[in-house]
Amino acid sequence: MQAVVLAGGEGTRLRPLTEDKPKGMVEVDGEPILTHCFEELVELGAEELIVVVGYKKEKIIQHYDDEFQGVPITYTHQREQQGLAHALLTAEEHVDQDFMLMLGDNIFDANLQDVVRRHNEDRADAAFLVEEVPYEEASRYGVCDTNDYGEITEVIEKPEEPPTNLVMTGFYTFTPAIFHACHLVQPSNRGEYEISEAVDLLLASGRTIDAIGLDGWRLDIGYPEDRDEAERRLAGETAEDEAVAATSD
Repeated sequence: MQAVVLAGGEGTRLRPLTEDKPKGMVEVDGEPILTHCFEELVELGAEELIVVVGYKKEKIIQHYDDEFQGVPITYTHQREQQGLAHALLTAEEHVDQDFMLMLGDNIFDANLQDVVRRHNEDRADAAFLVEEVPYEEASRYGVCDTNDYGEITEVIEKPEEPPTNLVMTGFYTFTPAIFHACHLVQPSNRGEYEISEAVDLLLASGRTIDAIGLDGWRLDIGYPEDRDEAERRLAGETAEDEAVAATSD
């Protein structure tokens, strides 16, 4: 299975950490975020990593060159930041089979294998890892609605009033049909080509997409404090542990 990693983001909310590097090169626990992503994908059996780069792309290319742990890397360039569907289309010519898609600004310690396994059962045309978040945070993400069978029926990108608190986590599996849907996407109110609209087009065409509940944790590294929280979790600590340590000092 191939794996596409979207890593073209500038990471303006992560500044000053991204003043001289792209978001994916911000270090978490001593390694760039992308290294954590690549390690997960290689463990899942990725045969090729297709990395979509953009802002300060040379930092990524120089660091990883053309392979990671023996798995070849192909780079594609998103010249303008126009949304995830736009970014994914830059990889289209390199994808010739079902594939994993990971957002290159997420840290996972979760059941990603369950998503791949469900996809390979040929029961669904795609599978997403999803999690429940507090309702007040759901508007930061693509929000999912599901039926009684655990199938996704609708995805809404960053809604002002989320209909549910079930959100996409940044890990998906797709067939190449997603590219045709991405070509049909129109710019959203934000002026971006949203992956959520491409997903809705797949659903409208009769495709089945399964939602796999998160078992474990994941963090979208959007702000400096997210990086700090990821490091605590990777170290097996909690915010309460850190507070106690600070008090004892």
